[in-house]
Amino acid sequence: MLDLTAESVFVCSGLESHVPDSLAGRTAMAGLSRFAMRRRAGRWLALPALLALLAWSGVCAAQPQASVENQVKAAYLFKFAGFVEWPDGSFARADSPLQIGVSGNDGLADQLEQMVAGRTVGGHAILVRKLRRGDPVGGIHILFIGAGERAAVIDMLAAARGQSVLTVSDADDSIALGCMIAFVVAQERLRFDVALGQVNASRLRISARMLAAANRVQGAT
Repeated sequence: MLDLTAESVFVCSGLESHVPDSLAGRTAMAGLSRFAMRRRAGRWLALPALLALLAWSGVCAAQPQASVENQVKAAYLFKFAGFVEWPDGSFARADSPLQIGVSGNDGLADQLEQMVAGRTVGGHAILVRKLRRGDPVGGIHILFIGAGERAAVIDMLAAARGQSVLTVSDADDSIALGCMIAFVVAQERLRFDVALGQVNASRLRISARMLAAANRVQGAT
């Protein structure tokens, strides 16, 4: 069974982000402080920011596992946005929103929309778009494709091919199908693999910090 407790999931990620100084944030931090660190591979990994983000979004042990898993994946998608660089021209204007498209998992889209409300990345507000098979992906910066019919996954990846869109999926063999980032379960924890060659081919740049947090990086030199 996939272990989705805050301690076991987020100890796998060394990513950090800015946490606003707010009463909600401080309260969440206090309640989750006992999960903030855990010994792994000889290092202590501090994870208060991501834990607080999940707390603000309502993650709790009483929720169904599918709901918690969606929130964990939504948190990853939000954090990916802060560690990826898009080429010039990817935003129509300096104040254009960063768009995250979600296909095949409306529940995750709803969780993500709640999570990013009022937040920005690199000065860009975040817009979540629910997509259906066959919808155009123009203007999308991150595309999540939920596990579903294999043909639907292939079609959505084909729609994004040749564009500077970070593609993420939890479908089986998604990297083999052309996806850039795949959610995987490693030692009963939710992690992510990166296909660096496919990222570079789309003229995207992923920070070294994010790559260091990955379960596996394919194509790294």
